[in-house]
Amino acid sequence: MGYYKYHVFFCSNQRAPGETCCNARGATEMRNYAKDKLKALELSGPGKVRINSAGCLDRCDSGPVLVVYPEAVWYTYIDKGDIDEIIDSHLVRGQVVDRLKI
Repeated sequence: MGYYKYHVFFCSNQRAPGETCCNARGATEMRNYAKDKLKALELSGPGKVRINSAGCLDRCDSGPVLVVYPEAVWYTYIDKGDIDEIIDSHLVRGQVVDRLKI
């Protein structure tokens, strides 16, 4: 196993006004929410999960997006409920959330 069991990258790119981008759809807020939730669950840190912001992941039309490594599973999400499902299913139980995959 690597340094982290899972490494999650949230696209938080901010494009010019009027252009489609993940950050305009709440990506930074959702990244912060995920990070706080994992800390509360004591699932963050070495050997566990790392949440990061990423620059443009070039999938903004499907966004907002995040990608979970090492499996390279790409997700879209709408709200905190979707983030909770990704955390509970994928990051806790190791089960991919098919309905959110892109």
